[in-house]
Amino acid sequence: MMCGAPSATQPATAETQAIADKVKSQLEEKENKKFPVFKALEFKSQLVAGKNYFIKVQVDEDDFVHIRVFESLPHENKPVALTSYQTSKGRHDELTYF
Repeated sequence: MMCGAPSATQPATAETQAIADKVKSQLEEKENKKFPVFKALEFKSQLVAGKNYFIKVQVDEDDFVHIRVFESLPHENKPVALTSYQTSKGRHDELTYF
């Protein structure tokens, strides 16, 4: 992976789901609602001074959100953080940088 350039879209892994799960409550607080489903489907990553993850998450049968999560460098010892998100996405909406 080239530093600064987002990776190609890949199927979500158990690690991706774990990252999404860590920020689920942050998104629910920002949106002021609970999501009955929170399933990571695919992701891109971007190497910066840490790592950005762009994750497509299914939050209901036909409702999706795109979330951007920042994971700091290990020595900084900080939790992952929801840095941005896009709502009202569909299953076939492309995961892009935002």
